[in-house]
Amino acid sequence: MNNEIFKTFFDCGFSKVRAGTFNINNNNEAFYAESDFFTDRSNLELKIQKIIASLEKDTNEYIDNINLMIDSPKMLSVGISLSKKLDGSKLKSANIQFLVQEAKQQILKHYTNHNIAHIVINNYKIDDVDYSYLPNEIKCDFISLDILFICLPTDIVLYFKNIFSKSNILIDQIICSSYAKSINYKDSINLRGNMSFIDVGFNKTSIISYFDDKILSFHVLPIGGNHITKDISQILEIDLESSEQKKRNFDQNLKLSSDGDISIETLQKIIFARTEEILELCDKYMKLNSHTLVKSKMVLMGEGSRILDNQHKDKISFSNDIDFLEETSKDICQSGFKFITGLNKQEVVVVPKRQIKHGFFEKFFHFFR
Repeated sequence: MNNEIFKTFFDCGFSKVRAGTFNINNNNEAFYAESDFFTDRSNLELKIQKIIASLEKDTNEYIDNINLMIDSPKMLSVGISLSKKLDGSKLKSANIQFLVQEAKQQILKHYTNHNIAHIVINNYKIDDVDYSYLPNEIKCDFISLDILFICLPTDIVLYFKNIFSKSNILIDQIICSSYAKSINYKDSINLRGNMSFIDVGFNKTSIISYFDDKILSFHVLPIGGNHITKDISQILEIDLESSEQKKRNFDQNLKLSSDGDISIETLQKIIFARTEEILELCDKYMKLNSHTLVKSKMVLMGEGSRILDNQHKDKISFSNDIDFLEETSKDICQSGFKFITGLNKQEVVVVPKRQIKHGFFEKFFHFFR
């Protein structure tokens, strides 16, 4: 595929793979494909190959490069603050680059098992004045940066690079899926104030908190939708496959008076109990990073939250303002596309160098593109 015309995005989750390819010259031309829900990853390579074949058939082009969207229970965020004295001259991008590179080296030194996916400058303090974005044409004597690094485990990055390399496909850029989705949905919904996007996956839950357009924090909890499945299995004494089926058919089961020997009320209590636990844990992290005492709005998303929707809000005793966002493959893949093609003033733009076949790629920083 001619990568100058089409951009292809693969969102590789722990229970489903989604992909979309976009014509950058024609906003109306895009194609999507996804796998069935799965819990066994042993044939993941085959699922990905089927999606590749489907997209190549739709576009009548070969796919040579993709952008990879992934999450992991082991991903992490690290905040660093660095400062530099200047001589009162005009602040230059080179001054910012120096501090970012210094911070990056500290991350690479101390987190050797992780790859840096995103670098976000949360705050510029210039002569004791805070700025969300770098102001133009400003002179200063002292500057400090608050920088947030979002990192993904190296082993999962290499795992997917190996899978795609078998199809002779190179990875241009690696994106934290939940982070990119939160930016897209925040802009689409046009939310303001304190808000947090809770992305419930198969075995993790991401918490991305914002105040207006400014990201405050990024946390990951090692708990997700699969824990609800295990609760159902343990309490109802049924196997995991049956538990997953009952969980995913939750809405349909509510319409029935019974489910064999299993009480619908019992199933509902199990699901909502674990859901409330996840929400309460998320709320603790949200409060730690809140700018005000005003309640923060929660937006639930992700495959692990699909058992719930806004009609069940009154069944949950958790008191926060919660909305349930039902995602599609189109929504998710468009989040990656908009992230790559959009302009985020807080983020240091990571531009990948052209890879060689079977190799790993290096990155360099291009500031304020």
